[in-house]
Amino acid sequence: MEILYNIFVFLHIVGAAMIVGIWIGNMKKPTVHPRQFDGAALQLITGVIMMGLIPALDLDANYPKLIVKLLIALVVGVLAFIGRRKYKAGEPISTGLAHSVGGLALLNIAIATLWN
Repeated sequence: MEILYNIFVFLHIVGAAMIVGIWIGNMKKPTVHPRQFDGAALQLITGVIMMGLIPALDLDANYPKLIVKLLIALVVGVLAFIGRRKYKAGEPISTGLAHSVGGLALLNIAIATLWN
């Protein structure tokens, strides 16, 4: 069961890399790419699965931290969905929307690593 948890951790990190990597790659001309929504969805799905596995693996959990991360991830997912819809419709994507998606994802990474 532990290997399964570790696979979900790996996929969770891939999702974060998709969001933040694309954001940094487009820093000169900020936009929200559809793959950022895919990364946000991957993060949400794997994060919820990992939260469900915590009791099964008898791991210690900081539930306030996990709730904060979940709320931020939901906001990132909604913003990335809005950006994806605008991108596919050929509508302009505001700089604020693009930086909100990337910046909030980066904040979530900081919370994951710095909040003990």
